[in-house]
Amino acid sequence: MQDTPLLTDRNALTRNRARADRARGMFLQETAAEDVQDRLSLVNRTFTNVAIVAAFPDVWRACFPDATIMTDADTLDLQENTHDLVIHALCLHWANDPVGQLIQCRRALKADGLLMAVSFGGQTLHELRACLGQAEAEVTGGLSPRIAPMGEIRDLGALLQRAGLAMPVADAMPLKVTYETAWHLMKDLRSMGENNALYARLRRPSGRQVLMRAADIYALEFMEEGRIPATFEMIFMTGWAPAQNQPQPLRPGSAVSRLADALGAKEEILKD
Repeated sequence: MQDTPLLTDRNALTRNRARADRARGMFLQETAAEDVQDRLSLVNRTFTNVAIVAAFPDVWRACFPDATIMTDADTLDLQENTHDLVIHALCLHWANDPVGQLIQCRRALKADGLLMAVSFGGQTLHELRACLGQAEAEVTGGLSPRIAPMGEIRDLGALLQRAGLAMPVADAMPLKVTYETAWHLMKDLRSMGENNALYARLRRPSGRQVLMRAADIYALEFMEEGRIPATFEMIFMTGWAPAQNQPQPLRPGSAVSRLADALGAKEEILKD
């Protein structure tokens, strides 16, 4: 028995990814891979055994030719205590159990190994989400799941702690892409393999009235200089497998200097 409702229809997701345009639809995957490379270049560490969890392995193999790359199945093909770097590559938003995915990555790390995960954040496609919701409510009087729920940066950062990782850090990189119309955006999402694969989605094509109304609302509410924007928020998360020689946080209250003195600021007592 399934204890919790499924978020993703894996068959639909696999079908969508198989239909993706590898030549023109991978620009977000490529951006994520390049940014991960840049971030790793700032880490004073040489990684010799890298594993990558990716939906589109060719993109990531181009940046990490020696890495072991696997699909983002519910059970990852990872061996415990094997890798010094694991990258979860822009597919966590489709996981039925995101915490479970990160725990599996954590177990695959050697002591003091690094996990770097990049995922879409909660601001991703907020314009399209709002327009589709309003259009469907107007036309049909109801709502149906159309865009995968994506976590806010605070929530995603907390997942690292729940997975048992030390020194967790999360930061956001918003990207704004502009399109001629909402139809061009929807076509691009199909090219990315990111069209609707929610388990609870409508199992019939969306009504033309809903989509046309959504396109009209998009143009009316969001158009900028003759084009519509679409936000893609990437959240980059890093955490380390615990090790005895890692820096440890100080005990609360153990500071010997006052922050106000360091900043040269004047303290004021707040009224109740």
